[in-house]
Amino acid sequence: MSQFNDSIEVKGARVHNLKNIDVTIPREKLVVITGLSGSGKSSLAFDTIYAEGQRRYIETFSAYARQFLGSLERPDVDKIDGLSPVIAIEQKTTSKSPRSTVGTITEIYDFLRLLYARAADAYSYETGEQMVSYNDEQIKELILGSYKGKRINILSPVVRSRKGHYRELFEQIAKQGFVKVRTDGEIVDLEKGMKLDRYKTHDIEIVIDRLKIDDSQNSKTNSDTERSRSEDNEKRLMESINTAMYHGDDVLMVIDQETNEPRFFSRNLMCPSSGISYPNPEPNNFSFNSPKGACSNCNGIGELYVVNARKLVPDESLSIKNGALAPHGPQKKSWIFKQFETIAQRFEFSLGDAWKDIPEEAKQIILYGGKDKFTVESKLLGVSRDYKIDFEGVANFIESQYHSDSTSLTRWAKTYMDKVECSVCEGSRLRKESLYFKVDGKSIAELVMMDIVELGEWLDGLTERLSSKQQQISAEIIKEIRNRVQFLLDVGLTYLSLNRSSKSLSGGEAQRIRLATQIGSQLVGVLYILDEPSIGLHQRDNEKLINSLVSLRDVGNSIIVVEHDKDMIERADHVIDIGPFAGKHGGEIISEGTPEELLKHHTLTAAYLNGEKEIEVPKKRRKGNGKKLVLKGCTGNNLKNVDVEFPLGKMIGVTGVSGSGKSTLINETLYPILNAHYFNGVRKPMPYKSIKGLEHLDKVIDINQSPIGRTPRSNPATYTKTFDEIRKLFAMIPEAMIRGYKPGRFSFNVKGGRCETCQGGGLRVIEMNFLPDVYVECETCQGKRFNRETLEIRYKGKSISDVLNMTIEEAVGFFEHIPKIYRKLKTIKDVGLGYITLGQQSTTLSGGEAQRIKLATELSKRDTGNTFYILDEPTTGLHFEDIRVLMKVLNKLADKGNTVLIIEHNLDVIKTVDYIIDIGYEGGKGGGQVVAKGTPEQILKDKKSYTAKFLKKELN
Repeated sequence: MSQFNDSIEVKGARVHNLKNIDVTIPREKLVVITGLSGSGKSSLAFDTIYAEGQRRYIETFSAYARQFLGSLERPDVDKIDGLSPVIAIEQKTTSKSPRSTVGTITEIYDFLRLLYARAADAYSYETGEQMVSYNDEQIKELILGSYKGKRINILSPVVRSRKGHYRELFEQIAKQGFVKVRTDGEIVDLEKGMKLDRYKTHDIEIVIDRLKIDDSQNSKTNSDTERSRSEDNEKRLMESINTAMYHGDDVLMVIDQETNEPRFFSRNLMCPSSGISYPNPEPNNFSFNSPKGACSNCNGIGELYVVNARKLVPDESLSIKNGALAPHGPQKKSWIFKQFETIAQRFEFSLGDAWKDIPEEAKQIILYGGKDKFTVESKLLGVSRDYKIDFEGVANFIESQYHSDSTSLTRWAKTYMDKVECSVCEGSRLRKESLYFKVDGKSIAELVMMDIVELGEWLDGLTERLSSKQQQISAEIIKEIRNRVQFLLDVGLTYLSLNRSSKSLSGGEAQRIRLATQIGSQLVGVLYILDEPSIGLHQRDNEKLINSLVSLRDVGNSIIVVEHDKDMIERADHVIDIGPFAGKHGGEIISEGTPEELLKHHTLTAAYLNGEKEIEVPKKRRKGNGKKLVLKGCTGNNLKNVDVEFPLGKMIGVTGVSGSGKSTLINETLYPILNAHYFNGVRKPMPYKSIKGLEHLDKVIDINQSPIGRTPRSNPATYTKTFDEIRKLFAMIPEAMIRGYKPGRFSFNVKGGRCETCQGGGLRVIEMNFLPDVYVECETCQGKRFNRETLEIRYKGKSISDVLNMTIEEAVGFFEHIPKIYRKLKTIKDVGLGYITLGQQSTTLSGGEAQRIKLATELSKRDTGNTFYILDEPTTGLHFEDIRVLMKVLNKLADKGNTVLIIEHNLDVIKTVDYIIDIGYEGGKGGGQVVAKGTPEQILKDKKSYTAKFLKKELN
């Protein structure tokens, strides 16, 4: 057994393309698995080691518990020894819920809620005074002390500034035996109080008691009679306080009969002047996921969809008849157009008039609804006719469709709406009361808006700034928050704020947040598996990340990282290189050992690390076509009124530390502007002042890393539309034509040609009740997806199923005489994806692979030479050799006169571009400005640029 204590032994791994490999992984070491994209790194780390660890963990559960956990089949491996509990920190694990934020994922927000519930001071949202709360005994003493010798009324507030006639309430009060109420400041008998105007706002209090506070109260010289009277008085006062609290929901009002001045007392927190009270705080009062804390207007989301009138009427020169109202289109026989005709009659215009010429009042009724009655007299016939307008309004109709139960109607309604910040909570997500609890003068909403650095600074010395009572309560909570914030700082996430939605995080950011959470959990003896944690990280922050992994190792954990980053490989204790190539040509261990030992082997990875091979810097930079795109006054997120010039006909690199504002500038400002201009896209860009030079381009193409499909039925052949051409080809084979087969016969998504036992899936799911579901090859078609008749049709001896199982590389040779198919497949091969199969499920493709399939799809189209391509970190998941292949393809695009813009941290890419726009200096609030711009050589002269510092090493 001792050999298992210092290593993990994997024997005979055959998952995906792994070729029956054996590997020994040292424990309590930082181990990097590297190799070409598609060589089998993830198959070994995630699909073999992690999958087996998960399966063994779940097997420890009872049969009853296992039935709820779904299927976990055994990976195809002979045996794995020495496996400890496994935690995978992948890039696809963040929640896409709008309620999930950085604060909730890291659980820092949960501790902040606890801090505010236990140690915050409450302030009145009306007067700004600090709120007070008393117990009944304190209230009694305050009344006795404040109203000595005075006559007072004790009342229970039951209605506070609300409209209504309150007849039922008065009847209820009378039944409880009370005879007087105070309505709108005047004490009256109940019968008189019942006649209230229902359209005005009212204040109503029940008169509980009217008594005189004895001025000899508490005096020691009192006679026995006086003392007895005084005790009776106190007893009566206490009973009145109890009754008033019961009816007034823990609030009572005392009125001095002489001055008529009211004063409030409450068991809850209460403003001494205005009498408004808050419930005693609990953590839920600060949660936007609980009805107790969430803003009632936006339900705790912080944003709302609101109808945009410009989207309802995009072209004001059109008439209603010709489709000025986009949701309804041109005039047709329908109820709604009859309403428009009635409104036109009332305001004396025609449905053929341009929208801009219609009277303003009519526009308001058409868009927002209204009621009206009018009479039209016919001079010809001498009769008059009454008409009635009762119209909901187009905007209100869209609003009602958005809130309907139908997903398709909601999606349709959204096209006419904009997402805006909630006007009630101003994006804080919380109800008003929750925002008036403060610790050290800050509300919880102010804290979550700070970036992590600012929050860390505020926490420093916070305990000393609090009162001694607060210190006692909060010391442990603050310590826990401080630790978690420090872990986020350690992994380079200085620029994030706690209210940042987890939907907006990149894969790398989400992974580093999970890493920080794991470091915080202080577990020991665990095997952590990470998937390219350096994604989206500037070289400057890479060091922090590596140090975090090293500290996780040093406390006694084993770390396996799937990574291509040079710095990470050099700092590893053990490196496993998988290859030699990708797909079918990979899946073997070609080298393993320390980084120093790796350099001695003749592998592609070693060649790039020891300088034998490199991505060459171009001899000269492109001059461009002399035209440019000029974007001015960008102020989205952290951008500080930025003006940027994009020279056209060049390859442009946008660089800068994580969180400096690159994505805000390009993905959220520039791309939506270009998309709206060339393709009528409706996504609203972040704020900017002006853009010039749009006439120099004719289209924009954004190639991001979102999946090419979310179901196993989607694959590279269907996404690139190659499958359509292949199906047409099969339908033209003489045998198919004789049988009358159409292209649909060769689709596994349509009845007719597919195998109906598995409905074209190739697999059947067998439910095992309390065991995991089992996926078995369909016994009817043997996993071929099609029925026997369809598979009898063959092209060059291959059936449609055989074609889907070909790699792109094989298919290029197979279809070389069919130009339409060949051109698409050749571009997929050119971007380095020759190893994937045509029918590979899109859910099994990595983000980088999906991005390159999109790139190939665009490349296979005829380009105009005036296209603007935007790529966001295209090197994700790519080995040095893959980057070389990718840059070759992108250079071809730029050589044809197109503009290629790449947001990137990878220095191998940055050193080859023609023009750099460096954004910084820091992330978050310290970023948002252009630090340097120009060729890579010009950037080097900038002393403040972090990119320049690292680029210097590469160019020298």
